Amino acid sequence: MAQAVSWRWQRRRALLSVALLLLAYFLVPVEPDPNGLRLALRSGGTLLLVLIVAVVVTGQVRRQIAAARQGVTAELHSLVRLAVALVAGLLAFALADFVVADSRPGEFVGMRTRVDALYYALATLTTVGYGDVHAQGQIARILACVQMLFSIGVITTGASIVVKQLTSRPRD
Repeated sequence: MAQAVSWRWQRRRALLSVALLLLAYFLVPVEPDPNGLRLALRSGGTLLLVLIVAVVVTGQVRRQIAAARQGVTAELHSLVRLAVALVAGLLAFALADFVVADSRPGEFVGMRTRVDALYYALATLTTVGYGDVHAQGQIARILACVQMLFSIGVITTGASIVVKQLTSRPRD
């Protein structure tokens, strides 16, 4: 019974975290800035955010793999943190895509809103790539390459661990 209550609490906490991440994604100001220094600082901050998410997700993935190798059931809150970190990674890339599209028109074709950027990041993550929104400029293509590598190496591994752990858990 205590495990079922803990599981429900962890799910609620994860949903709240994802909701707050989405709220932050849609509300963070990203207006173009003609000041080169501020633009560089904002770009550096976005890159730092992506790196932090990569480190967090990679650490969680390593802990999950080590626990699976030892035959130990992974801790619930560790699994929830991994799932939230995966969403954070997706949103960090979507925000970086939007900042590039907003500050350098022509880098992306078809990206005018944050929803477009989230759609593009998700299409890139899932390797669907419909082509309606795509990278055209060199900066956007470099960002897309980094996003693809991150998606293959970190997010895909993390997502598969989350799905495996969630499908192997008894339902409450």
